[in-house]
Amino acid sequence: MALQPIGPVTDYPVSKGVCLTIEGKKIAVFNSTGQYYAIDDTCPHRGASFAAGTMIGPVVRCPWHGAEVDVRTGACGPPAGRPVQTYDVSCDGVQLFLDLG
Repeated sequence: MALQPIGPVTDYPVSKGVCLTIEGKKIAVFNSTGQYYAIDDTCPHRGASFAAGTMIGPVVRCPWHGAEVDVRTGACGPPAGRPVQTYDVSCDGVQLFLDLG
């Protein structure tokens, strides 16, 4: 699959999540001090949006029940019962691109 442009880097502030819907999938994109990561936006515990959570370093805390996800790997802590899908994000210095695989 070809890389999909998802907007300029200025649309992705540091330590904040941005929720996108691409091909029917909700995806959260995060800027961790200049490194960009994308994960499924739905927490496996109860379906909250990770993009609305609090980010500290590469970890985002679910806003509903506190499950933490590492945006680099998709690994989730309790009460989430499983990891979430990760996606590759690339940058040309101005624009971000997402690879849904």
